[in-house]
Amino acid sequence: MSPESPALPLTGGCSCGAIRYEIASFPLLLYTCNCTNCQRTSGSAFALNMPVVAKDFHILQGSPKGWHHISPTGVAVISWFCGDCGGRLYGDRAGREEIVNLRAGTLDDTSWLVPVAHMYMKSAQPWVLSAANAECHEMARVISGRWPWCGARCGQTFFRQNSSICEEPAGANGV
Repeated sequence: MSPESPALPLTGGCSCGAIRYEIASFPLLLYTCNCTNCQRTSGSAFALNMPVVAKDFHILQGSPKGWHHISPTGVAVISWFCGDCGGRLYGDRAGREEIVNLRAGTLDDTSWLVPVAHMYMKSAQPWVLSAANAECHEMARVISGRWPWCGARCGQTFFRQNSSICEEPAGANGV
């Protein structure tokens, strides 16, 4: 049984409620990142990331604070968080200005979330299991500067139908 598609707009915010946001389009992808950096910054076994189109992401209340740093791969990143409760909300990356990478657990309704991919499985905790039918990658997988294909195998067809940056492999026939 696959979860139902959520209604738009999607809404969410930090733990204390000081910052609230809205997303006017469906996410481009939902994936876990099991790299040691995400383990450290999330305080968990992985980060649950959800890239969304930046122009459709809007802060409704509050002003997130930014932490400017360099990613382990050498890319300039800004991690945005609540200055009151410290909850990390989203991130921006140099070279990917059209995308905001949201921490999916900050959504008001997370009942429909099923990861379609798991990145950096080489550093995943040994007890972490992948979601059924999800793609697993030892490292991050980006195809020609685009996000990996998030096709029908995940059961979340609205990701594929509403994404302009998901790459479909040859012969996928849009299924």
